[in-house]
Amino acid sequence: MNDDIFLAHVADGLAALPAVHAVTLGGSRAQDTHGPGSDWDFAVYYRGGFDPADLRAVGWDGEVSEIGAWGGGVFNGGAWLTIDGRQVDVHYRDLDAVEHHLAEARQGRFHWEPLMFHLAGVPSYLPVAELAVNRVLRGDLPRPDYPEALRETAPAMWRGRAELTLRYTRGAFVPRGQATEVAGALATAAMETAHAVLAARGEWVTNEKRLLRSAGLREMDTILAGLRADVLVKAVDEAEALFRTV
Repeated sequence: MNDDIFLAHVADGLAALPAVHAVTLGGSRAQDTHGPGSDWDFAVYYRGGFDPADLRAVGWDGEVSEIGAWGGGVFNGGAWLTIDGRQVDVHYRDLDAVEHHLAEARQGRFHWEPLMFHLAGVPSYLPVAELAVNRVLRGDLPRPDYPEALRETAPAMWRGRAELTLRYTRGAFVPRGQATEVAGALATAAMETAHAVLAARGEWVTNEKRLLRSAGLREMDTILAGLRADVLVKAVDEAEALFRTV
């Protein structure tokens, strides 16, 4: 299958599942930033009694999780599949929950959740960002603009988290010469600051892969490259100064 036939094949298979109202393509392939080996990120938007067993019954190779198996929050489950030799991720998206997060974001309200592989975690408005940037393949979904209320509230929250991360680092890790912990904390604070920068601009974020570059914070690579026990204070100072410039 070429890419167009493959895309239609998977979209049709997912859209045919009971309770599914829409199917989207996300990730790098939706934003035309993918490479030849990039995987394919799909989401199924369902309402009511979606059953992962129906996805297993399609017969694609891979692992299909139960609902809630990925933490039960924004990422409430999904599948890692191999279809026609291609790596495919499928995310479950409960339309009732998505609509709730959209309504909250429009009022400037959200909460933070931890998420594996994400240094700074994710905001509950991430499913709203997906609506805005992902490509709808089947069905109909809203395509929201970035809410002005969220531009007011989100930067302060993310900046506040970054400041607390740095404060704790100065007090707990730097005096002990713990370079590994300092490096991890600085990377986390950088991601938190980057979230604040993009929120202030009204730019959606769906993951951390290009977050630092988008926020103008790639200079963190230079700061962390020279991280040794005898320069921990200097590294934290430089990171804090960089965060103030963006």
